[in-house]
Amino acid sequence: MATERRADVTWSGDLMTGSGTITRVTSGAFGPLKVSWPSRAEEPNGLTSPEELIASAHASCYCMALSAALAKAGTPPTELRASATVTFVPGTGITRSALTVVGVVPGIDARAFDAAAEGAKDGCPVSSALRGNVELSIEATLES
Repeated sequence: MATERRADVTWSGDLMTGSGTITRVTSGAFGPLKVSWPSRAEEPNGLTSPEELIASAHASCYCMALSAALAKAGTPPTELRASATVTFVPGTGITRSALTVVGVVPGIDARAFDAAAEGAKDGCPVSSALRGNVELSIEATLES
């Protein structure tokens, strides 16, 4: 079954001096969140940006995909710690999403973990949405 999620945003002013607020999201899990051009292209100063939200979505989606793949292979993770760094270049757009993951996975070796990590990068739905538009990378570390 398909699901839909929604975010409502209000923006006031022009791009450079204006600002916006993510006023509501479907789940109610967060908001309001302030956004601005400086938080996107310069220093965040306590505000968020579209890239930060994409990074959050990518890292969490990636963890779901990797945990599912590891469990399916008979080696469910004890813990996965992932981050995504999304690069935004003014005038060009989003150019990269670099994932890193550290996993505690009993019964697996580093080579198998690396293969699962790479597969999850390719199979994660957020990666699929970004693929062809931005460079995707993964750095995986198996922790004992």
